[in-house]
Amino acid sequence: MMLHVPEVLSRDQVRHIRQTLDATDWVDGRATVGPQGAQVKQNRQLPELSATGRELGEIILKALAANPLYFSAALPLRTVPPLFNRYEGGEHYGLHIDGSVRTVPGTNFSLRTDLSCTLFLSEPDDYEGGELIVVDTYGEHEVKLPAGDLILYPSSSLHRVTPVTRGARVCSFFWTQSMVRDDGQRGLLFELDQNLQALRARHGDEAELVALTGHYHNLLRMWAEL
Repeated sequence: MMLHVPEVLSRDQVRHIRQTLDATDWVDGRATVGPQGAQVKQNRQLPELSATGRELGEIILKALAANPLYFSAALPLRTVPPLFNRYEGGEHYGLHIDGSVRTVPGTNFSLRTDLSCTLFLSEPDDYEGGELIVVDTYGEHEVKLPAGDLILYPSSSLHRVTPVTRGARVCSFFWTQSMVRDDGQRGLLFELDQNLQALRARHGDEAELVALTGHYHNLLRMWAEL
């Protein structure tokens, strides 16, 4: 399942993060990938253990914790602290797949990457190129979102970032281990939850909705890995 989560960050939060990032030194983005990814990756990142990155990442994590659409779709169990990257002057990232396991920087703790997240921090008109292309069984999906919006997609997906030919594309990116490992099961739960919420808003907690909500939680109880 691939999902656009709008307005994860407010305009003020985006402005603060961008002002901080624009005054920060960047390093070669190949520092955080393996040998295969290093062959196709050309961008810059904040160092993984950057104090500035950790501070800005906390803003993002708090915003995600308060976002019901993100929670419904991701059912997050653990999340790698958000990282930050920048593309300009033709920089790009060729077709690749994210590693299945990530170690949290500065710790011995690892998590399974079920979901990949890109949070856009540049407005689409501020740069040319830089589209995130996600490949699945339905073809290629091109993503270029307003600043503050997030795209969520399975980490098992092949994807790439096209060359940025004007301006700068600045984003945060991170990975989430879900309570529900299987993308198909997670998608079913998301659709069920969204429809339950819509029916509840229209009809209130009728007996049938209470029963269906029970089925949702029983499925989650059956599939969740904690």
